[in-house]
Amino acid sequence: MTSVLDQLREMTVVVADTGEVAAVKRYAPVDCTTNPSLVLAAFKDPASTDMIAAEIAKGRAAGLSADALTETLTVAIGAELTKLVPGRVSTEVDACLSFDTDASVTRARAIIADYAARGIDKDRILIKLAATWEGIRAAEILQKEGIDCNLTLLFSMAQAVACADADAYLISPFVGRITDWFKKAEGKDSYAPNEDPGVKSVRSIYDYYKSNGIKTIVMGASFRNVDQIKALAGCDNLTIAPKLLDELQSEGAVLPRVLSPENASGVAAVHMDEARFRWAMNSDAMATEKLAEGIRNFDADHKKLIALVAEKLA
Repeated sequence: MTSVLDQLREMTVVVADTGEVAAVKRYAPVDCTTNPSLVLAAFKDPASTDMIAAEIAKGRAAGLSADALTETLTVAIGAELTKLVPGRVSTEVDACLSFDTDASVTRARAIIADYAARGIDKDRILIKLAATWEGIRAAEILQKEGIDCNLTLLFSMAQAVACADADAYLISPFVGRITDWFKKAEGKDSYAPNEDPGVKSVRSIYDYYKSNGIKTIVMGASFRNVDQIKALAGCDNLTIAPKLLDELQSEGAVLPRVLSPENASGVAAVHMDEARFRWAMNSDAMATEKLAEGIRNFDADHKKLIALVAEKLA
């Protein structure tokens, strides 16, 4: 019998939630991603050592600051990953810009220009933005310029609807972080897959999108166990960490398809303006708390990365 991972690939695009070159080579995903946490991990990846050293040497010769070199280094790692996957590499706009539409657009354009200077077309890249109201507006501008976006740190239907209204290319609802919040709030150790709040959230978003012919790709992210992944089999994309990819590869059970466009319920579309969005987020403690926490954590890792680069420059 084929592995659960191979069966999943027949119905879902599998994305590697890692920037580690060895892991990407091993699992041969269609797409992969970078963020400050994953770039930090790349410093410990033997396969990235020479490339990182070369980028730091170039940055030192060019007189780049640690901040500027951190930006080029992130793109350099993304450029290496484009050689290993046939699809897209998501590259993140700095989390500290999450509430500044204009600055986010400027940074995104700079990322695309840096990739272009390395011979990589914008069609190979997804610009990753936090799904704040300002981040979604930035995505709307970029999408009109032909720069496709991945809206991340997505925890609510309000965010998903606003992203669809902005014609975002892809969204990343965070399954495990939703589950973490509810486990703590409800005093539970675990949930059955069909009752898992993170799983239910992605299923609802998928149903809304397919019911309304929305082209935005739904990519479930931030998984805590393989049962959450199996419960979303058939979702457009799923981004999965190497440890869970290993588990799926080693398992030989039959994997039933759970999600498909044909089974959409026909739920009606709604329009999400700024007032409705902010009220919906204010009313959703989980989404508000997890979005803020996610932005803080990505920013903390970005600052750690800058400090590490500064240390290497010195």
